[in-house]
Amino acid sequence: MTEKLNKLCSLTGSSGFEDEVRNYIREHVADYADEIREDSIGNLIVFKKGANRRKKKLMVCAHMDEVGMIIKEVTADGYLKFDFVGGVDRRVAIGKRVLVGDKKIPGLIGLRAIHLTTKEERKKTPKLSELCIDIGCEKKPSAEKLVSPGDYAIFDSDVKMLSEHRIKARAIDDRAGCAVMLKLLEEDLAYDTYFAFTVQEEVGCRGAVSASYSVEPDLALVIEGTTAADIPSSEGAGRVCSLANGAVIGCMDGSTIYDKKLFEFLRRLAEEKGIKWQMKSKVAGGTDAGKIHISKKGVRTTSLSVPTRYIHSPSCVADTRDMEAVLMLAREFINSEEEKLYV
Repeated sequence: MTEKLNKLCSLTGSSGFEDEVRNYIREHVADYADEIREDSIGNLIVFKKGANRRKKKLMVCAHMDEVGMIIKEVTADGYLKFDFVGGVDRRVAIGKRVLVGDKKIPGLIGLRAIHLTTKEERKKTPKLSELCIDIGCEKKPSAEKLVSPGDYAIFDSDVKMLSEHRIKARAIDDRAGCAVMLKLLEEDLAYDTYFAFTVQEEVGCRGAVSASYSVEPDLALVIEGTTAADIPSSEGAGRVCSLANGAVIGCMDGSTIYDKKLFEFLRRLAEEKGIKWQMKSKVAGGTDAGKIHISKKGVRTTSLSVPTRYIHSPSCVADTRDMEAVLMLAREFINSEEEKLYV
């Protein structure tokens, strides 16, 4: 599965510009899916028949998009003014390499050098208006030959194994979830299952709305990357969750109180099968579940997440053993006797 994650994290897919990721997934699942469709907002919905037909629909969901930037203006001097797409901490963006647009024009996020700042300015995080993308052009006409307002940009960050199990890449949130779903689609499943690869999660879980209305699931499993803060500056509950401690089973976050019975079912399943699992010690953030669980008549929703350090940055870090735990638990959930999911 590491190979799948490597490939997915090498693709560009800022919110609203997920084409490259979607095209790769569509091609990859073509031999395993019984039905593939793309809706008008860009979600890729894949149906796979199992050995048994479900009485009620299960939708497994992961989002294809990542945080990024959108170009607002080309200045007279050939610089690019931009805004962030999704939640990006300005502190992690300064000086980072970027790729702009479908042509993947290389550039970097520039800021005045420290020699030219005051003591007070150095105490504060620079405003977005102080940042620009430098693509090496001297004047506006030469820059406009390469880039136009409305083009997207993403961080230019390679995929690298830091150790046997630790992987560094951008967009682990949520290409890890996509990788898990690709692996599940390759397998023989006990029951019919819908897999929704959604768009625009990072800007308000927009794709999840249309996906849930299209599929009309009775149950949903959201597979995500989630914030881990197991670093020296965090202690106790502030660490939230930790790498190598297993799959994170969702109880509550900033947009969802997850189905209590499904939470307990996943927890028992993990214990019975010897799969490492953990809970987050802080209620924060949100996932596609926030939109799915309140769609139409309501959807019983649960989640499994891969703990990820430095999330929404150019260099996220995850542990492949946690990904395997999420995969194993998602597999057991999907293949569980259907009646057990409805108690």
